[in-house]
Amino acid sequence: QVQFVESGGGLVHAGGSVRLSCAASGIGSDYYAMGWFRQAPGKEREGVSSITRSDGTTYYADSVKGRFTISRDNAKNTVYLQMNSLKPEDTAVYYCATKIWPFSGSGMIPLYLWDYWGQGTQVTVSS
Repeated sequence: QVQFVESGGGLVHAGGSVRLSCAASGIGSDYYAMGWFRQAPGKEREGVSSITRSDGTTYYADSVKGRFTISRDNAKNTVYLQMNSLKPEDTAVYYCATKIWPFSGSGMIPLYLWDYWGQGTQVTVSS
């Protein structure tokens, strides 16, 4: 059974920083990528960032480029999201996910192709 332990969310002032972590268990080492997504109230879930297991190729949504950094620890099946210069519009529930099979396209892997999802952690940025 695949399980995720997400942590690091909370309340932060605009301009502040938060580091999210997501540890996956039950997936072994044969997965293609891990990613972070977010869903703000009344909005659809959107891709934030992803990173491949093998070579660490990253993707960032335009809205977070230069502010967020994704990283991974393969030995721990853990992915991190360092979020700096936070803005009120970054307020959302942040979800991590794992994709097992390779993706040959470009850009962010579509949401429907991700295989397993965490339960989410709330990040609230006050102005």
